[in-house]
Amino acid sequence: MGRARLAELHGVATSYEPAPGRTVQVPEDTVVAVLAALGVDASTPRSVREALDRHDSRLRDRLLPPCVVVRPGKAPRLSLPEGTALRVRAEDGAPHTRGRAAAGAHGTDGALTARTREGGAFRGGALTGGALTDGVLTEGATPDGLLMEGATADGPLTALPPGAHTLFAEAPDGRRATAPLIVAPDRMPLSPVRSHGFLVQLYSLLSARSWGMGDLGDLADLAAWSGRALGAGFVQINPLHAAVPGTPAAPTDPSPYRPSSRRFPDPVHLRIEDVPEYAHLRGRARARADQLLEAAAALRTSVLREGALIDRDAVWALKREALELVRTVPLGPGRRAAYCDFLAERGQALEDHALWCALAETHGPEWRAWPGGLADPRSADTARARAEHLDRTDFHCWLAWLTDTQLAAAQRAARDAGMDIGLVHDLAVGVHPSGADAWALQDVFAAGMSIGAPPDAFNSRGQDWGLPPWRPDALAATGYAPYRDLLRGLLRHAGALRVDHVMGLFRLWWVPEGREPTEGCYVRYDAEAMLGVLALEAHRAGAVVIGEDLGTVEPGVREELERRGVLGTSVMWFERNYSGAGPARPLSPEEWRADCLATVTTHDLPSTAARLTGDHVELRHRLGLLTRPLAEERAAEAVEVAEWLALLGRLGMLPEGPGDEEAAVKAVHRFLLRTPARMVGVWLPDAVGDRRPQNLPGTWDQYPNWRLPIADAEGRPMSLEELVASPRLRALMAEVARLAPRDPGALAP
Repeated sequence: MGRARLAELHGVATSYEPAPGRTVQVPEDTVVAVLAALGVDASTPRSVREALDRHDSRLRDRLLPPCVVVRPGKAPRLSLPEGTALRVRAEDGAPHTRGRAAAGAHGTDGALTARTREGGAFRGGALTGGALTDGVLTEGATPDGLLMEGATADGPLTALPPGAHTLFAEAPDGRRATAPLIVAPDRMPLSPVRSHGFLVQLYSLLSARSWGMGDLGDLADLAAWSGRALGAGFVQINPLHAAVPGTPAAPTDPSPYRPSSRRFPDPVHLRIEDVPEYAHLRGRARARADQLLEAAAALRTSVLREGALIDRDAVWALKREALELVRTVPLGPGRRAAYCDFLAERGQALEDHALWCALAETHGPEWRAWPGGLADPRSADTARARAEHLDRTDFHCWLAWLTDTQLAAAQRAARDAGMDIGLVHDLAVGVHPSGADAWALQDVFAAGMSIGAPPDAFNSRGQDWGLPPWRPDALAATGYAPYRDLLRGLLRHAGALRVDHVMGLFRLWWVPEGREPTEGCYVRYDAEAMLGVLALEAHRAGAVVIGEDLGTVEPGVREELERRGVLGTSVMWFERNYSGAGPARPLSPEEWRADCLATVTTHDLPSTAARLTGDHVELRHRLGLLTRPLAEERAAEAVEVAEWLALLGRLGMLPEGPGDEEAAVKAVHRFLLRTPARMVGVWLPDAVGDRRPQNLPGTWDQYPNWRLPIADAEGRPMSLEELVASPRLRALMAEVARLAPRDPGALAP
């Protein structure tokens, strides 16, 4: 019982439900290992008792929790000794201004102070009588954030603006405490109009100027064309996070969902010719750059015309050499000033990232094997390495700046083309354990743990994604600073953010190192804080938030996300009514939720053409992935597709009749546009009949995941120029544009 209570106190679940009505107990060894990763020794009965005693003692003695999160209508109740004084300093750290507060509060030369009464909790009156001046609460305002026990609705709501502030407390006995105070908006921003747009994996979108994979210049071109010519409101792309660099023995992992860093984009996405200094190369440098251009053209041709796979390492080898040539060209005064501003803005995070990149070039990307004390980013050895690798560190800072400027240009191109949202960036659920973030932020990642998924009806063995999880206690102690910084960086040049596995804001499945995924357990996060920080940064950026909430979702999570303004993800094939008796029927358009991004497929699922024809069943059969005989799988798939086609026919969305694949692809998109979904996404490969998935879950080297260019129905790769000229794509998007209403509440006729 003691260990179970200790686990509960730290958010560690000792059981889980893989299916309604079925409970599975977590192994005791797992609970002990997970608690150890949270800094709690639960290995023996004595250690459990001591840990419980320490926890109870800390709870009795503390004045403030590690972090205080408030939002309109919902704020924490602070239990404080009678007479405790509280003071709030606003985020911008503006000079203190004398103020006053009523109902037991008093003003000092701090931002705003209040004294508790009646047994320790705030009671009765609000802190009233102050206005927000120069970042502090002063005379004339009503505080709106510290929920006072027993206070009325017209009293306790604060005037502090959304932000990451600081709360100070001083008890009459002299004890003092400080805690981060996150004041969050209640909801995420929403686009005022309904939008449709493309979903695309950027690397797969090669133009006649690409160096072997799609780049940020291609992204800007796609956004500008689709916004102007098709009336599109957004382009959603895969994560552009920095990857762990490859070595001769181990190529770069092509998955965009196992990055080295989520805080900085990968310079492999740069359009080299768009770097202004490139035009000023002269002499031998120009001659070598021309040779690299020829090599890039050959690489592009091998992918688009010869059937080669996208080779990220080959692309980066050419681009890195070209960028090293470009760096010899001095920056002009304005460009130099902009670079210095970027360095100052991104600060320590950028310096750490760039130093990791420099050290990885010297010692390899596995930082735990680095010599001396380099595995510790704050050691004396690492401090010396910073001085020794100044030039190379600056090179990687410069690359981050160049990538940031081209991302800004792509978003600018999208908005200039009339897009309401523009770029939709993607936040991966975690980072590679050998990468830059895991090295620089060791204190907030749980050592010896990785995240995944428990066993369920679709995967009896569970999943281990090999990504270290955030420590919820460490995040709270920092005021969620690493999480805030991550979101702010991603939202710099985004109109929306897709959050992969958004359920992870509530809980994650932790798997101890060396154990099977079946031996993991759930660890709970402070969802109020995680959603509050997300709302705060989305509010600052004016960005829409989309949650990838596919699969098994804990009861109440989707409802809470909807309340907070996080759009869900609705994929047509999964939208069925599972509540009635008998087989689940496809949902009719009016039964769909409005607050979602509606799509027919995703990068992890078969293309629409492959599903309509059954090609994806044949592919999985060839790779040995089927769990039933081929004939049985074919029959089940045919029944499912027939159900949807029958519904489309009854709704008058398939006037061409059955048997026409291109007409059926149009019909499913007509269906999406009949739903009330706020955003409707078209998987770009669907528009040209591509049959190949970009990623086939359950495979590694058996299938070329994340390395395929977009192709037509015959499997012939297509350049961006060929895509925009495709009659099939133009016909589909003309139908989409015709049926897409701008009013989020309207339904297409």
